[in-house]
Amino acid sequence: MRLHPSRTLLCVIDIQERLLAAMPTATVLVSRAMRLAQAALLLNVKSVLTEQYPKGLGSTPGMLAEKMPPPLAKMSFSCCGSEEFNRSVDPTIETVVLCGLETHVCIAQTAIDLLGRGLGVFIVVDAVASRYAIDHETALQRLQSQGAILTTSEAVLFEWCGSAEHQYFQAIRTLVK
Repeated sequence: MRLHPSRTLLCVIDIQERLLAAMPTATVLVSRAMRLAQAALLLNVKSVLTEQYPKGLGSTPGMLAEKMPPPLAKMSFSCCGSEEFNRSVDPTIETVVLCGLETHVCIAQTAIDLLGRGLGVFIVVDAVASRYAIDHETALQRLQSQGAILTTSEAVLFEWCGSAEHQYFQAIRTLVK
Protein backbone atom coordinates (compact mmCIF):
# COMPACT_ATOMS: atom_id res chain seq x y z
CA MET A 1 0.00 0.00 0.00
CA ARG A 2 1.44 3.34 -1.08
CA LEU A 3 0.60 6.86 -0.02
CA HIS A 4 -0.57 9.20 -2.79
CA PRO A 5 -1.16 12.87 -1.89
CA SER A 6 -4.48 13.11 -3.75
CA ARG A 7 -5.93 10.04 -1.99
CA THR A 8 -4.59 10.64 1.52
CA LEU A 9 -5.97 12.45 4.56
CA LEU A 10 -3.53 13.74 7.18
CA CYS A 11 -5.20 13.64 10.58
CA VAL A 12 -3.48 15.56 13.40
CA ILE A 13 -5.18 14.40 16.58
CA ASP A 14 -5.38 16.32 19.86
CA ILE A 15 -1.92 17.89 20.06
CA GLN A 16 -3.04 20.26 22.80
CA GLU A 17 -1.30 22.30 25.48
CA ARG A 18 -2.35 20.34 28.57
CA LEU A 19 -1.77 16.97 26.94
CA LEU A 20 1.65 18.02 25.64
CA ALA A 21 2.73 19.06 29.13
CA ALA A 22 2.49 15.40 30.21
CA MET A 23 4.37 13.93 27.23
CA PRO A 24 8.04 13.00 27.57
CA THR A 25 8.57 13.42 23.79
CA ALA A 26 6.46 16.56 23.30
CA THR A 27 9.12 18.62 21.49
CA VAL A 28 9.90 15.92 18.94
CA LEU A 29 6.23 15.10 18.45
CA VAL A 30 5.32 18.72 17.68
CA SER A 31 8.26 19.14 15.28
CA ARG A 32 7.31 15.95 13.40
CA ALA A 33 3.65 16.97 13.22
CA MET A 34 4.78 20.38 11.92
CA ARG A 35 6.80 18.81 9.13
CA LEU A 36 3.82 16.65 8.13
CA ALA A 37 1.49 19.68 8.16
CA GLN A 38 3.92 21.79 6.11
CA ALA A 39 4.39 19.03 3.54
CA ALA A 40 0.63 18.48 3.35
CA LEU A 41 0.14 22.18 2.56
CA LEU A 42 2.83 22.10 -0.10
CA LEU A 43 1.62 18.88 -1.74
CA ASN A 44 -2.14 19.57 -1.44
CA VAL A 45 -2.78 16.68 0.91
CA LYS A 46 -6.18 17.04 2.53
CA SER A 47 -5.77 17.62 6.29
CA VAL A 48 -7.85 17.70 9.44
CA LEU A 49 -6.97 18.88 12.95
CA THR A 50 -8.92 17.72 16.00
CA GLU A 51 -9.02 18.90 19.60
CA GLN A 52 -10.38 16.76 22.42
CA TYR A 53 -12.51 18.82 24.80
CA PRO A 54 -10.57 22.08 24.12
CA LYS A 55 -12.22 23.85 27.05
CA GLY A 56 -10.44 21.50 29.44
CA LEU A 57 -7.33 20.45 27.49
CA GLY A 58 -6.45 23.73 25.80
CA SER A 59 -5.76 24.43 22.17
CA THR A 60 -3.25 23.31 19.57
CA PRO A 61 0.07 25.22 19.71
CA GLY A 62 -0.18 28.24 17.41
CA MET A 63 2.71 27.33 15.13
CA LEU A 64 1.06 23.99 14.32
CA ALA A 65 -2.51 25.33 14.15
CA GLU A 66 -1.40 27.91 11.57
CA LYS A 67 -0.47 25.11 9.16
CA MET A 68 -3.79 23.30 9.53
CA PRO A 69 -7.46 23.95 8.82
CA PRO A 70 -9.49 25.16 11.82
CA PRO A 71 -9.68 22.47 14.52
CA LEU A 72 -12.67 20.20 14.93
CA ALA A 73 -13.67 20.00 18.60
CA LYS A 74 -14.70 16.52 19.73
CA MET A 75 -15.71 14.61 22.81
CA SER A 76 -15.49 11.11 21.36
CA PHE A 77 -12.04 9.54 21.70
CA SER A 78 -12.26 8.25 18.13
CA CYS A 79 -12.29 11.01 15.55
CA CYS A 80 -14.91 8.89 13.77
CA GLY A 81 -17.35 9.90 16.51
CA SER A 82 -17.42 13.40 14.96
CA GLU A 83 -19.73 14.05 12.01
CA GLU A 84 -17.44 16.87 10.89
CA PHE A 85 -14.50 14.47 10.79
CA ASN A 86 -16.54 11.87 8.92
CA ARG A 87 -17.28 14.44 6.22
CA SER A 88 -13.50 14.91 5.81
CA VAL A 89 -13.13 11.25 4.87
CA ASP A 90 -14.74 11.64 1.46
CA PRO A 91 -14.85 8.90 -1.22
CA THR A 92 -11.53 10.04 -2.74
CA ILE A 93 -9.67 9.12 0.47
CA GLU A 94 -8.03 5.68 0.49
CA THR A 95 -5.42 6.16 3.20
CA VAL A 96 -5.28 8.13 6.43
CA VAL A 97 -2.03 9.24 8.09
CA LEU A 98 -2.44 9.62 11.85
CA CYS A 99 -0.29 11.59 14.26
CA GLY A 100 -0.95 13.09 17.68
CA LEU A 101 -2.06 12.12 21.17
CA GLU A 102 -2.46 9.71 22.86
CA THR A 103 -1.38 6.55 21.05
CA HIS A 104 -3.42 4.17 23.20
CA VAL A 105 -6.59 6.28 23.32
CA CYS A 106 -7.56 8.63 20.48
CA ILE A 107 -5.00 7.39 17.94
CA ALA A 108 -5.88 3.73 18.60
CA GLN A 109 -9.65 4.18 18.58
CA THR A 110 -9.56 6.30 15.43
CA ALA A 111 -7.27 3.83 13.65
CA ILE A 112 -9.46 0.84 14.55
CA ASP A 113 -12.59 2.62 13.31
CA LEU A 114 -10.91 3.65 10.04
CA LEU A 115 -9.55 0.15 9.47
CA GLY A 116 -13.09 -1.13 10.02
CA ARG A 117 -14.20 1.09 7.13
CA GLY A 118 -11.63 -0.54 4.86
CA LEU A 119 -9.23 2.42 4.74
CA GLY A 120 -5.46 2.11 4.85
CA VAL A 121 -4.16 3.54 8.12
CA PHE A 122 -0.60 4.75 8.62
CA ILE A 123 0.59 5.54 12.15
CA VAL A 124 3.52 7.98 12.20
CA VAL A 125 5.51 6.49 15.09
CA ASP A 126 7.74 9.54 15.61
CA ALA A 127 4.66 11.79 15.79
CA VAL A 128 2.47 9.86 18.24
CA ALA A 129 2.92 9.54 22.00
CA SER A 130 1.39 8.50 25.29
CA ARG A 131 2.32 9.56 28.80
CA TYR A 132 3.65 6.08 29.59
CA ALA A 133 5.87 3.96 27.35
CA ILE A 134 3.93 0.76 28.10
CA ASP A 135 0.70 2.30 26.79
CA HIS A 136 2.43 3.64 23.68
CA GLU A 137 4.27 0.42 22.82
CA THR A 138 1.27 -1.83 23.50
CA ALA A 139 -0.98 0.34 21.35
CA LEU A 140 1.47 0.27 18.43
CA GLN A 141 1.68 -3.53 18.64
CA ARG A 142 -2.10 -3.84 18.77
CA LEU A 143 -2.61 -1.48 15.84
CA GLN A 144 0.00 -3.20 13.71
CA SER A 145 -1.57 -6.60 14.43
CA GLN A 146 -4.93 -5.21 13.26
CA GLY A 147 -3.51 -3.98 9.95
CA ALA A 148 -2.27 -0.46 10.58
CA ILE A 149 1.05 0.38 8.94
CA LEU A 150 3.75 1.84 11.17
CA THR A 151 5.90 4.46 9.48
CA THR A 152 7.92 7.61 10.17
CA SER A 153 7.34 11.24 9.24
CA GLU A 154 10.32 11.24 6.90
CA ALA A 155 9.07 8.13 5.11
CA VAL A 156 5.65 9.75 4.63
CA LEU A 157 7.14 12.93 3.17
CA PHE A 158 9.26 11.12 0.61
CA GLU A 159 6.45 8.73 -0.27
CA TRP A 160 4.15 11.70 -0.91
CA CYS A 161 6.86 13.07 -3.24
CA GLY A 162 7.44 9.76 -4.99
CA SER A 163 10.56 10.93 -6.82
CA ALA A 164 13.52 13.29 -6.60
CA GLU A 165 12.09 14.75 -9.81
CA HIS A 166 8.95 15.98 -8.03
CA GLN A 167 8.62 19.76 -8.30
CA TYR A 168 8.60 20.10 -4.49
CA PHE A 169 11.30 17.55 -3.71
CA GLN A 170 13.85 20.17 -2.62
CA ALA A 171 11.32 21.85 -0.33
CA ILE A 172 10.42 18.47 1.21
CA ARG A 173 14.11 17.62 1.59
CA THR A 174 14.57 20.89 3.47
CA LEU A 175 11.79 19.93 5.92
CA VAL A 176 13.68 16.72 6.73
CA LYS A 177 16.99 18.46 7.49
